Amino acid sequence: MSHETREAQEPSTPHLDFAGTTPYEDYVKADVLTHLQHTLSDDPGEMVFLVTTQVMELWFTVIVHEWETAAAALRRDDVPTAVAALGRSAHELEALNASWKPLGRLTPAQFNAYRSALGEGSGFQSAMYRRMEFLLGDKSASMLVPHRGAPRVHAELEKALHEPSLYDEVLRFLARRGHPVPEATLTRDVSLRHEPSAEVEAVWTAVYSGAADDEAARLGEALTDVAELVWRWRNDHLVATRRAMGSKTGTGGSAGVAWLEKRARKNVFPELWTARSYV
Repeated sequence: MSHETREAQEPSTPHLDFAGTTPYEDYVKADVLTHLQHTLSDDPGEMVFLVTTQVMELWFTVIVHEWETAAAALRRDDVPTAVAALGRSAHELEALNASWKPLGRLTPAQFNAYRSALGEGSGFQSAMYRRMEFLLGDKSASMLVPHRGAPRVHAELEKALHEPSLYDEVLRFLARRGHPVPEATLTRDVSLRHEPSAEVEAVWTAVYSGAADDEAARLGEALTDVAELVWRWRNDHLVATRRAMGSKTGTGGSAGVAWLEKRARKNVFPELWTARSYV
């Protein structure tokens, strides 16, 4: 092989000289992200807790984007786009749930080493997680109260509170497709929590009794994937908290494990689960 041939086959050196920051930095803002960690204790484990929590916030942001995309698509009767967004969110929920692994084996002593640094901070104060819950139909005006001191965040949450949830949009879509969704469900006050309905349960029973490849059935399965992974998130949170602090009062004055146990018992999109008993 000639010297010229070998030289032609060797990979070229990537472009290394830029006038300012790299295009990667301009796009990803990695320097910003990797300098947002300001620990408040001397315990080395606090960095893991802080970074994991920040990663969770980023996943919340992506998932909210996907569910808002799905809701907007359903308003246009665009089921493929909605199902695709829900499918992506299922993979993102799996990654979010995996975030518990670095925290899921904390002993009480390890957690107590930096717990005081949290002060009254608690995950239930997360505005982006609250937007996730609102999109799932779990609305509560009282959950805006912690954010009164942050006008932009409060306004975004208030807007989300008064908008139809993802599940509201699903039921409105089913009604437009001729399914007998009750008028009371379609015209309900969307700022209130969705309550299970026997009539909605009957709609899903009919959907699942039909063809498996029907667009409503495919939508139902995409929603069920999401609901299952949200349930797993809540249970993983419960187990991690139980291991780290037992039944002590939670940070921020919450009831800790008792609060999380109550959350874990609640089904997302409840009629999708109960309808299966009648198919």
